[in-house]
Amino acid sequence: MNENSGRLPLQDIRILDASTMLAAPWASTFLADYGAQVIKIEHPEFGDHARRYGKQKEGIPLLWKTLNRNKKGITLNLSKPQGQELFKKLVAQVDVVVENYRPGTFEKWNLGWDVLSAINPSLIMLRTTGFGQSGPYASRAGFGTVAEGMSGFTSVNGSADGPPTLPGMALADGVSGAFGALSLMIALHERANNPEKKGQCIDISLYEPLMRFLEPHIVAYDQLGIIASRVGNGSLSVAPRNAYQTKEGRWVALSGAAQSITENLFKAIGREDLLTDPRFATNELRLKHVEELDAIIGGWIRERELDEVLEILHGSGAVVGPMYDVSQLDQDPHFHYRESFVTLQDEELGEMRVPNVVAKFSRTPGRVISRGPKHGEHNLEVYRDWLSLSDQELEALKKDRII
Repeated sequence: MNENSGRLPLQDIRILDASTMLAAPWASTFLADYGAQVIKIEHPEFGDHARRYGKQKEGIPLLWKTLNRNKKGITLNLSKPQGQELFKKLVAQVDVVVENYRPGTFEKWNLGWDVLSAINPSLIMLRTTGFGQSGPYASRAGFGTVAEGMSGFTSVNGSADGPPTLPGMALADGVSGAFGALSLMIALHERANNPEKKGQCIDISLYEPLMRFLEPHIVAYDQLGIIASRVGNGSLSVAPRNAYQTKEGRWVALSGAAQSITENLFKAIGREDLLTDPRFATNELRLKHVEELDAIIGGWIRERELDEVLEILHGSGAVVGPMYDVSQLDQDPHFHYRESFVTLQDEELGEMRVPNVVAKFSRTPGRVISRGPKHGEHNLEVYRDWLSLSDQELEALKKDRII
């Protein structure tokens, strides 16, 4: 399927990940999936809060295993002067530092951008926080939940007669993490083409990435004064677009985002008359009569079982798919063919199925090599190989709770 020679595209990039929880760690993980050497720093006593996030199996944190996969883990107390000096020595040897503490925290520890960039002028620093490094809200604590609310996302998510609705997943963190990874690659590319090879600092909030995808609603309000409302599984831009229930109680998602696709749908359900019906001839007209249209499509689907619905509609060129829960994802043959999931070998859990790397490169694909590290698992390796510390020095640092 590819010409992979074993080389990973980012294997020469070194990242020092001093972040916690979800958004910023995801950013470095996305690059670790393609070979970046990521050293994950945790507090020697408390560890990362992400170890206590989500479900556990017999006391073993599950999300941690995949959230911080492909990384090496060390412990280091950044609030202590000795820990700060060790951090600076590590910074001198890396391309990237990732952190997501509240603005001012790294400065309080004498580890701000001005200090670190003086140590390593080529350094790129990613700083991910709830509200960014500047502005009146910068010092506020911020999690993805607040970002999802303040970005405007929840105002368009949920049923028309219900409250603004938060997502059932860490959406703001995930989107911010993806933007963080993208921003790091942009900065690395710019540095490679910069004659002085100088790095730069990247400031990402949790709310602005979500705003980027609310563009249709933002420009509609700016130009037309329209405030987007909640329409459940429907759409303010496209009709038909909804979730429809089949005869046996399964659900399908269906979209007519292109005129030709909608025309294929009308033909497939035996309603070619709808092509010339003045209520449904164009998308604009369909939006005005969306309840009538949903009743027609929903009625046709409700009389048939899932397999029949999919066979007929796929055969016609309509755009439709089953709505899965997580138990059904790994059963889909297409997902198997694409290797959308990969099996991790873990000494605590045995085999563990996790999402695979996303983008599939033809020549240098990424891969999932290892699960998230144990607390301080690579202390000896990193501190010996990177900083040439002796066993006696390491023991003293451990005794003083620096590592």
